Amino acid sequence: MKGKDSAADLLNKCMYTVGMGSNDYINNYLSNSYNTSHMYTPEQYATALIQQYSQQLKELYGYGARKIALLGIGPLGCTPGNVALHGTNGSLCVDFINDAVELFNSKLISLVDELNKDLHDAKFIYVNIYGIALIPTKAYRLVNSPPCCEVGANINTTFQCVRDGKSCKLFRVLHLFWDATHPSETANVVAGGRSYHALFPSDTYPIDIHHLVRL
Repeated sequence: MKGKDSAADLLNKCMYTVGMGSNDYINNYLSNSYNTSHMYTPEQYATALIQQYSQQLKELYGYGARKIALLGIGPLGCTPGNVALHGTNGSLCVDFINDAVELFNSKLISLVDELNKDLHDAKFIYVNIYGIALIPTKAYRLVNSPPCCEVGANINTTFQCVRDGKSCKLFRVLHLFWDATHPSETANVVAGGRSYHALFPSDTYPIDIHHLVRL
């Protein structure tokens, strides 16, 4: 019992970062392998995901988590893979994908408010990965370059690095993506920095990670 209490006390003092949802869109809702997009509207799908998300977060709370940062979904419509598959119709990114993601993120912000209201001894915050990705600072003037690694040319390998393919050796810092869907180290450094110390008020809600850990 003493060991269990000590573990619970330790878990209570930790800070947690949770990021869910991206794969539910990339590998399910937006995938031709499933008929989910024919069963749910973007609004319905986002609602279903948030309902499941809420249950999982409450379970995490039940294990003792009290400081939790929720990472929103990034602009999936801007990944090289989705741009190659769907085209942009003159836009910078695939708008219908980003519109669906923004629905999810909006509901996630509402969930943060709900959890903070209902679970008084816990603090949840939202990290606006979507906004951070679309508003690079002067210090990180990132180019919209191809993936760092060579990716496949057909629908089954569009998102993945090709075995024995070439990878960028020079100017890696200028690449937003490693393959056609996963952010590079540079992108993650920017997101991590602005999650911890919000550069703009829109970067986090209602506070940033720096203030969360000090509570």
